[in-house]
Amino acid sequence: MTEILFYHLQGRKLENVLPALLEKSLERGWRVVVQGASEERIEALDSHLWTYRDDGFLPHGTWREPEAAEQPVLLTLTGSNPNGATVRFLIENAPVPADAGAYQRIVLLFDGEDEDAVAAARANWAEAKAKGFDATYWQSDDSGRWVKKA
Repeated sequence: MTEILFYHLQGRKLENVLPALLEKSLERGWRVVVQGASEERIEALDSHLWTYRDDGFLPHGTWREPEAAEQPVLLTLTGSNPNGATVRFLIENAPVPADAGAYQRIVLLFDGEDEDAVAAARANWAEAKAKGFDATYWQSDDSGRWVKKA
């Protein structure tokens, strides 16, 4: 059954959270798609994932590249899955895909400071529960570790 994880970003930026979550996915042998809603955000993430650590980078590409199907992490604006990902990250209120059941895991990251993003997350939570998905809600504690709240 598909797991849908809701990550409430409060006091933390996407750029600080996403790389670690992507690294954990790759450590588990999962291929990943990250879907955003704006070219600016995808371009910024593309640059960031090459430089966020001094001692390495996160292997990835964008949907525009000819070798998109070979990328372990693919950044996209579309609902397609050319790299055969089993995990899909949704940022910037990107919609839950119609084929959500085809994924092992869907991860929604939403900005807790944005009322529209919180409202969209609540609607997605209700829909996920109604469709019988295993939905969990995560929030970071004072030390920055993720804690399952629901």
